[in-house]
Amino acid sequence: MKALDLYNQLEKDFVNPEITEDWYSFGMNVNDEFICDNFKQRSLGLLCDFVEEINKVYTAVFPSDKVIEKILADNVSDVLLFLHHPLDWDLSKNPDVAFYQINQDLLRKLKDRRISLFNFHLPLDNYGEYATTKTLAENLGITFEKKFGLLNGAYCGVIGTTEIKTVPELKQKYSQVVGHEVSLYQYGEAEILNGRVGVCAGGGNDTDIVTELIDNGINVLITGLSVKNKYSEEAHRLEEENRINLLAGTHYSSEKFACIAMCEYFKKLGLPAEFISDNPCLADL
Repeated sequence: MKALDLYNQLEKDFVNPEITEDWYSFGMNVNDEFICDNFKQRSLGLLCDFVEEINKVYTAVFPSDKVIEKILADNVSDVLLFLHHPLDWDLSKNPDVAFYQINQDLLRKLKDRRISLFNFHLPLDNYGEYATTKTLAENLGITFEKKFGLLNGAYCGVIGTTEIKTVPELKQKYSQVVGHEVSLYQYGEAEILNGRVGVCAGGGNDTDIVTELIDNGINVLITGLSVKNKYSEEAHRLEEENRINLLAGTHYSSEKFACIAMCEYFKKLGLPAEFISDNPCLADL
């Protein structure tokens, strides 16, 4: 498939003109020689333009060394790496620094192999068939009620219902789904009020998200990040004061289901697609 045709199709299917991003505020290098003008202008879409024809797509949550080295080990060319984030993530290195640049030596190898990089962050967070929160909620068996959590033009959250009755039981279910122990800050009653929960994958432990849940009479938030730090202390305070239980399964694990689902999207376009698994950062919890 012509690379330009695939890029245009992705833009058509996912980009809402109201969505805005700014990855340079998260430390992206404005002078990176590999970043194409498209991304420098919009902070979304085509990130590195290294190929004219695409024969296969890989999907991943973050452009970690592990992910890129896996592609290089496959000894492939003329492929696309579709990413949910244009920067790597690791809170375990420094609690005040979350995102890290892509390894430049590995980027050079991707260029030599004709492997392009494409990034949809908020366009993939925005509620839709392949969205991060929708796919997480589905894997948890949560039935959709309504979307919420508007951020820069994207609805990042879902309110839904579950048949699970208590927060500890929901924690067990979440741990089973992501494949590792998740965190629980049980600030409120163990019973899930009216079977309704709020879900916002990734960095959903945010004061605006929590406030919306309070307004909707919900006492459970399922998200990715729960670590207590200077960025989240106000959200934790709101949750404790309003008895909102917080469940978190790491940034990576809460968002991986969207990248897994995107493989089906690419296959429908006639392209083989493969999700590359990575390691969850347990410092997120």
